Amino acid sequence: MTFARNVANHVIFMESGHVIEEGKPEQFFTHPKEDRTRQFLTRIIPDLNIDPII
Repeated sequence: MTFARNVANHVIFMESGHVIEEGKPEQFFTHPKEDRTRQFLTRIIPDLNIDPII
């Protein structure tokens, strides 16, 4: 995931062949919109600082 965050200019998160979320890496990794994306990211990168949903 660090590689994708540092190198990609666009990230897509898919589940079962469907796009769940997409966007620029900074937005995707720090401000994910979808709960499923948040769940995935916190499992894969436990120390990732994701902004809380307000």
